[in-house]
Amino acid sequence: MIMMMMKERRSRLLQHAAKAGCNAVAAFEPENVFYLTGFWGEAIAVCTDNGTKLVAPKLEYSRAQQSSIDCEVVPTERGSELLATFVSQIKNKQACTDCSDYSTVEHVRRLQGNVVVDTEPFFLTRRIKDEAEMEVIAKASRILDRLYKVCADEIKAGMTERDLQAKLVYEGLKMGANPPSYKSTLNPLIIAGGPNGALPHAEVTGRKFRSKDMIVVDLTLRHQGYIADATRTFALGKPTAEMVRVYEIVQESQKAGLDAAVAGATCGQVDAACRDLIRERGYEKQFIHSTGHGIGLDVHEPPWVRATNEEVLQKNMAVTVEPGIYLEGKFGVRIEDSILVTGGKPKVLNRFTKDLVVL
Repeated sequence: MIMMMMKERRSRLLQHAAKAGCNAVAAFEPENVFYLTGFWGEAIAVCTDNGTKLVAPKLEYSRAQQSSIDCEVVPTERGSELLATFVSQIKNKQACTDCSDYSTVEHVRRLQGNVVVDTEPFFLTRRIKDEAEMEVIAKASRILDRLYKVCADEIKAGMTERDLQAKLVYEGLKMGANPPSYKSTLNPLIIAGGPNGALPHAEVTGRKFRSKDMIVVDLTLRHQGYIADATRTFALGKPTAEMVRVYEIVQESQKAGLDAAVAGATCGQVDAACRDLIRERGYEKQFIHSTGHGIGLDVHEPPWVRATNEEVLQKNMAVTVEPGIYLEGKFGVRIEDSILVTGGKPKVLNRFTKDLVVL
């Protein structure tokens, strides 16, 4: 079945590339190489109507042979030799590529490689998940649910944000997940207690959890290449009336967003469902980010669930719905699920309770 799905992915990608005037596809980014071949590593994937080839350095050749699916592995050296071998595979072809590095593209063109830089065909194809992708994303989401149970069991006054991150990464690795890496942060997870929770992308610190903290735990982990993303907010000790009120508003907002996330709705409509409710309750200025984003091989990928996006949700898209309210210097609340868009109500992949858990 996976070989059939791989062939369908390649066929759809070539169809999108043809609209850009190309009859070949060249993937440089590891996510797209994996999408086309099943191999994650240093390599270039070349897809044409005649089949798929994986141009890989010799040090990766054996691993590429073992993990790639229905493609020929072409061994070469690293650096300029890798590019020269790649160019030999697109001779007399016009290749659409995801490579946006100027020096690499210019080197390829000096070698007489005909390439068009256009990432859109890759994301157009990857937007709609096939059965294999949906199954893996669902498994990744179940790992997150188990890690939230770890949070409920482990969070105590005196524990630091960094201590909890170490515990969750360790347990996640044991469950078969890997923390993703981002250029924009030094930490794989977001764990933010008390006033740190008012920073949507807070860096993990050595701050100790205290009684009366709201603790935002945003878990993003990769399983078999694919991302699941969820957030839960815990209360340590009896929360104040304000904390409970804000939590309930975010919870209601998130439910409204989930109800709106159906095939045929626009991303802007989903954002509005969440944002309008928060605006009505007087916290519009404290909801300072978009409602969600696509997930898959990237942590953040199209479609973008934000106010200005008129893109229509389609069946088998995977997105997040994650409204939040952030009170500077006090606390923050965010609730997030990974979902699959269906013909009716979305399939919510995260099952850990969204009622306020008081620890």
